[in-house]
Amino acid sequence: MQSTKPGEWVDAGAGLADIDFGRFRMSIPTDRYTCAEFAERERERIWQRVWRVAGRVSELPNPGDWKEYRILDQSYVIVRGRDGVIRGFVNACRHRGNLLCTGQGNMKRFLCPYHLWSYDLDGRLRGVLREQENVVSSPDKEGLSLLPVSVDCFGGFLFLNPDPEAAPLLEYLGQEVAELLAPYHLDEMVTVLDVREALNCNWKVVMDAFEEGYHISGIHPQLLRVIMIDPAKSRYKFFDEHSVSMAPFEVANAEKYGPEEQVEGILELPETFPSVQAALPRFQELVASYRDDKGELDFPEGVTARTLLQRATRETLSGMGLDLSGLTDAQMSDNHGWVLFPNFFMTVRAGEATVIMAEPHPDGDPNRCVWHIVSVMWLPEEHRGAFEAAPIEVTEPGSFKYFLALQQDYEQMPRQQAGLRNRRLESMSLVKEEVVIAHYHSVIDRYLAGASRGAGDE
Repeated sequence: MQSTKPGEWVDAGAGLADIDFGRFRMSIPTDRYTCAEFAERERERIWQRVWRVAGRVSELPNPGDWKEYRILDQSYVIVRGRDGVIRGFVNACRHRGNLLCTGQGNMKRFLCPYHLWSYDLDGRLRGVLREQENVVSSPDKEGLSLLPVSVDCFGGFLFLNPDPEAAPLLEYLGQEVAELLAPYHLDEMVTVLDVREALNCNWKVVMDAFEEGYHISGIHPQLLRVIMIDPAKSRYKFFDEHSVSMAPFEVANAEKYGPEEQVEGILELPETFPSVQAALPRFQELVASYRDDKGELDFPEGVTARTLLQRATRETLSGMGLDLSGLTDAQMSDNHGWVLFPNFFMTVRAGEATVIMAEPHPDGDPNRCVWHIVSVMWLPEEHRGAFEAAPIEVTEPGSFKYFLALQQDYEQMPRQQAGLRNRRLESMSLVKEEVVIAHYHSVIDRYLAGASRGAGDE
């Protein structure tokens, strides 16, 4: 008897008809996207209190590897110690507050470039320039260690929380979230795209854009052959802060698309989901087995391009060494959309995930933000080095071309921000298919009210 798999939550997951929409905010005031005072409240009530992704663990493979992480005007340094433990600190010397380092690198200890105070990788003050003359005693030195900041790892991601009273990361994520994500083996995936760029929109415009599929018909028409938007088939699961949703790749709609068109749609998928490319040779072999002597394609009952893609994906990735035993057949093809509050959105399927993160622009302008795109892919160990991507910081708008669906979103979001700045438009009105946005903004409301926990799962 087959054991239950975490991905089977969709079989009993809430559909739109099951959701109590009275729990969530369906009308979103536009001033939260444009108002400087609102942005300041977010800074204090959200950004100084929550766990957020600060990179990938793979960025710090060796003792002494460090990176700077900034949010608004706050700077932190994350470092792997000689003992292999990853720690975080406020990026400021305890002497006169000078930044210890900027960027990323490797060092045996931190050396403040101002007055040459030095700190061990575990944050302890080790040396003071002309220590005897300046009468710095050992007890004083012990009290002048770098200020610690909570860091932790999950799914191969580095998380950081500036709040000294922060609950542990696993408690913040929740045990069920961890269990649902574990079978994907995100920690084994390689970063194949890592791009940061400033955008002319509020950070929540970015988050909203990826929390619904209602815009696919308007912005991503090329996906319609493989993602049939049927609200009745979407499934949702809400946690206190986070959520996951699923809309199936529904290429089995024979009334609109015949077998050949279904196959053509699958073959176009690598433009949006690059790792599909690896499964296409096996997929085409499976398709060919259903062609008659004249080359006509005829699928028997129960077989579709969708099921063949699922079979090809499982066979291909399993053959490469990825353990797929914890994933359902549907997870071979269907993306699950995860929102980890406040600024992490991830679409994930077997073997790959794309993460979109957004944060306020360092200059504090609520009409600007920085988005960070990270795509990860599972690859055999011998191929990982060849595909691992270095971080890219885009400084000239429009100079970097994203894959098609992301490029379309990139071009759309500033247009929305321009509309939101119209003063007579006081609110946005959500439809039911945008329930994830409604839940998300309800969480924002709780944080701004000073309450960080909600009333349980949906």
